Amino acid sequence: MEETVNVLMQERLSKLGAIKKAGIDPYGGKFDVSGSIKAVRDDFAEGKVVQIAGRIMAMREHGKSAFFDLKDSSGRLQVYVKEDILGKNEYDFLKNLDIGDIIGVKGELFKTRTGSPTAKVTRLELLSKSLRPLPEKWHGLKDVETRYRQRYVDLIVNDDVRNVFIARSRIISEIRAFLDNLGYLEVETPMMQAMPGGATGRPFKTHHEALDADLYLRIAPELYLKKLLVGGFEKVYEINRNFRNEGISIRHNPEFTMLEVYTAYSDCEGTMTLAEKLITTVAEKVTGKKVLEYQGKTIDLAKWERVSFAELMKENFDINAGDDIKEWVRKLKAKGVKIEGTDIGRTQIINIVGDLVEPKAHSHPVFVVDIFRELCPLAKTKKDNPELTDRFELYMGGMEIANAYSELNDPLEQKARFKEHGGGVDEDFVRALEYGMPPAGGLGIGIDRLVMILTNSASIRDVILFPQLKPES
Repeated sequence: MEETVNVLMQERLSKLGAIKKAGIDPYGGKFDVSGSIKAVRDDFAEGKVVQIAGRIMAMREHGKSAFFDLKDSSGRLQVYVKEDILGKNEYDFLKNLDIGDIIGVKGELFKTRTGSPTAKVTRLELLSKSLRPLPEKWHGLKDVETRYRQRYVDLIVNDDVRNVFIARSRIISEIRAFLDNLGYLEVETPMMQAMPGGATGRPFKTHHEALDADLYLRIAPELYLKKLLVGGFEKVYEINRNFRNEGISIRHNPEFTMLEVYTAYSDCEGTMTLAEKLITTVAEKVTGKKVLEYQGKTIDLAKWERVSFAELMKENFDINAGDDIKEWVRKLKAKGVKIEGTDIGRTQIINIVGDLVEPKAHSHPVFVVDIFRELCPLAKTKKDNPELTDRFELYMGGMEIANAYSELNDPLEQKARFKEHGGGVDEDFVRALEYGMPPAGGLGIGIDRLVMILTNSASIRDVILFPQLKPES
């Protein structure tokens, strides 16, 4: 295949040479368009003169005339070129054009005998010569990594892929609109942090030369956002990039997008209501539906269920809140759960719970509540049971989508929790709490996973424009 591509590229390079020899710039400059192709089609009127630009996606010659399919970011339009109209020299120039070239045309709109909207070209300008041919069997590629690696080609030839990313952009816009309408303030917090905190995860480490200091790409913005609550911002949110130096899978990318929302004078219950309203509203705005299709199953956004983590662990593994971690491991292994070594991490527990709630989460959203204190160093405990936290995790489509809790605002308890979990004490965050942080509810939603569900995408790589991949061989 590569040999064929090389032959075709040589042919195109020869055409490039001919174009330059004719004194024509094969990589032209500004071209004024009268509107997008979609706008031209929507406001179609026979005889109307338009200027459009786009990529040639198909070419059909008929003696001294030819039809091109021209595509821009909004759609396609057929254009008709004729020697009698362009003149012999300009028409002969067309033999140097190929599928994939970007051109600008001026023409008069008409409809063919079959009723196809078409522009009769009176002027044609080459804007960018394509030297590499577009693949003919791109959709059937067995090595999907090639599609992810060459996303620019994927976007050219696959409208379904383009539509996913248009939907992603709209989802984020609707999230912003929803929160802005409720009076939340969008903020930005540091991506490089002296101490990684706000979540559990292995960070990426770097070094700042001028400061001669080690820094970490953030695993979460949580602690900075809560400092803003201390500072008097009562409703804040950030749509942020987080980084975790961990595995890659259909649900995990080392660099991912999160929404974090903090509401002073709220709690876990209030945040649960916020999450439900936000997701339902955004889904309806983007998809027009409350019942979503996801990977062959339906998710009914009219039904939201609560399931107790503590009860699941008791019923399935005889594990109680307050049991020693070693006891967890012993009981889980006794039930056939595969655990490496003698320790167990939060991720493993989440995966176990995910498996238990997956059947329900494929038909409707499920809030998992009553989560063990050991797994939540930043959450308040429940007043009626200090072994459990006032927290939920939201599952949809079998995946964890969101995480929220009543924020711990007691500086003494927070410092003790930091020490208990052995991750180091963030002294500046404790100091901020010592000035007084209002009671608050905090919510984190995984944007990539939410987009997966709202666009019915099987892999997180399908909703990230340029996902992390193994080095190209």
